[in-house]
Amino acid sequence: MSVAERVPTVATTVSPSAPARRPSPRRAGAVVVIAPLSLTIALGLWGIRRQNTLWGDESVTYQLAHRDLAQIWDTAQHVDLVHALYYALMHEIFGLFGGGLLTLRLPSVLAMSLAASGVGLLGLRLAGPRAGLLAGLVFALLPQVQKYAQEGRSYAVVCALVTWATYALVAAVPHRARWRWALYGSAMLPACLLHEFAVLALVAHGITLAVSRVPRPVLTAWTVTAAGVVAGLLPLAIRSAGQAGQVSWISGPVRLRYFLVVAVVGMVCARAPLGTRGPVRLSALAVPILLLPGLLLLIASLAKPLFVDRYVLYGNIGIALLLGARLDHSHRLWRSSRTAWIAAAAVLAALLPPSLALRTPQSRSNDATAIGAAVREESHPGDGLLYLPGRQRILTAANPADTRLLTDLALAQNPASSNTLAGIELPAHEIAARMLEFDRIVVVRAAGAHSSTDPQEEAKTSTLRRYFREYGTTRVNGARVTVYVRDRDLSLGDEATTRKP
Repeated sequence: MSVAERVPTVATTVSPSAPARRPSPRRAGAVVVIAPLSLTIALGLWGIRRQNTLWGDESVTYQLAHRDLAQIWDTAQHVDLVHALYYALMHEIFGLFGGGLLTLRLPSVLAMSLAASGVGLLGLRLAGPRAGLLAGLVFALLPQVQKYAQEGRSYAVVCALVTWATYALVAAVPHRARWRWALYGSAMLPACLLHEFAVLALVAHGITLAVSRVPRPVLTAWTVTAAGVVAGLLPLAIRSAGQAGQVSWISGPVRLRYFLVVAVVGMVCARAPLGTRGPVRLSALAVPILLLPGLLLLIASLAKPLFVDRYVLYGNIGIALLLGARLDHSHRLWRSSRTAWIAAAAVLAALLPPSLALRTPQSRSNDATAIGAAVREESHPGDGLLYLPGRQRILTAANPADTRLLTDLALAQNPASSNTLAGIELPAHEIAARMLEFDRIVVVRAAGAHSSTDPQEEAKTSTLRRYFREYGTTRVNGARVTVYVRDRDLSLGDEATTRKP
């Protein structure tokens, strides 16, 4: 063959117009998993100690997880049954790695990281690799996700389980294999046992399948699996109904604004045609899980206030998927890498202030560490100590050294020995009598606490008002620490009036 005959072949081989090789599906999937997971871990570790402070709910986790399993179970018969499984889980983790602040919060960081990778895979399956990558990264950056990734409570673990249950659902629809439905149920049941309101995600999944018009066998398989999850949850729901007083602190929707904002943004994104790669459309999955759990809680709140944003934390799965797909759909943004970098920088700049704020003690509704420190600083050894109301004793229980030199005037039996969160208090008349034995009393009063008609609380407030005067008050996040001193003139005058014939 002549040289001239060989030239076209060579030219064809080296032609610059040959199509570029696309990354393999396996490599794209790895990026979609690893990038969101890594970002979430990095954000979770950033400022995780929050200046070495705990807030009240984390303090409860810390205290109960240090009790043995039998004590956790006995306590759950009186209070916090809905969180008993989480406390037992944290007890085992404390036993393996020590019961410090990092051990308290790291499980939530890891759980939220797994949730971010699950969101990425959902986006990959429903709208392609770029949409999946963007959805996972958006999820990691959401302020609510950043907040609860650093909290020693069950919400991040619930979010991770619901995320992977959702992925199992989407994977089960085209294949219809029984083991896939078993995986779905195996993720949803523990999510519901960790927090009962995870069952609302089950409702959202049912709506997704109904809207997607999946074949009848698929709907039947989901119905059977969902019935099994509900049956597994039912004993806990029945037993915990007797502890409904635990949510009596909810006087109205808590942090509703975030839900409303993401709901509006999600609906705007859903109006655009978002690509899908299977029988389940992305919007049909994302919109119900974003909106339905929160809306159901709001409807239920018409009878009894129940809406708290963290109870439906997993709704962030929906907004992340919608935003990721919408960004991928906006081709104009990606025509120029310079434009993409500018947009990314603008988003990060906007998220920086709230991200910084979330890593301060003031980002929570109270600061149990600061409350305990204020009690220690304002008290003298031998002073009396009161909590208004008594259930706020949990705010100083994480560090017993703060109150070790004081006398808890209302306490009859401590929390650990009574298998309660805040202990058992004395009868009202005994509390009043003990108060009159002290010249100084340090009072911890929860912020926003209202006067109680409980006889014990009335005895505390009426005795303080009648026989003591306020000496000084320190305000900290979530509480006031006030020192009262005995007013001897009032005491003598009252005694003289009492003795007058």
